[in-house]
Amino acid sequence: MAEDLHAELTNMMGPVQWDWLKPHVQRDAVVVVNPRLDLAAVGVAIATDSTQLVERWITEQLILKPNADQLMQWSQDNKRLTSLIVQPYVLVQDQATDLPANDLDP
Repeated sequence: MAEDLHAELTNMMGPVQWDWLKPHVQRDAVVVVNPRLDLAAVGVAIATDSTQLVERWITEQLILKPNADQLMQWSQDNKRLTSLIVQPYVLVQDQATDLPANDLDP
């Protein structure tokens, strides 16, 4: 079942411009996912209430809310990010930081 959900969420991922994210930032729904993590896997963990995994990523600062500097930079650059909606959140990932994947993926 998780594999089906992962495939479904992978198909739902797509590029998004900063302008589209503004209302979601205002309602505090945007979550930044470190590029070392698989965005769809994070979506699966959130959708299936994998609390321990999500808490570990939060503790390790691999998923977090965007900070003021990021928001300002995204606005100035009209940043393009990869996004995935997992209600009530909008997960975003900056693929410009091309970090290698590691064993942090679930």
